[in-house]
Amino acid sequence: MKTIAVAAFKTKCLRVIRQLDRDGEPVTITRRGQPVALLSQPPPAGKPESIIGAMKGTVLHYDRPFDPVADPIGDQFA
Repeated sequence: MKTIAVAAFKTKCLRVIRQLDRDGEPVTITRRGQPVALLSQPPPAGKPESIIGAMKGTVLHYDRPFDPVADPIGDQFA
């Protein structure tokens, strides 16, 4: 893994990013010898999951499906 000081990174930022894009090797950015940041490539973009069916199987039992969920007037201020 490559390391670079903050001051050097500040002046060579675009070059460091281009090099990361070419070789994929992460770069540790240090301040006074201590790591403060890690520059790496993002994870590969995957196919987004569909929200359709995402909650399938979460409601196991419901006795009265046509009743209102809450009393529209009274219970909320009791």
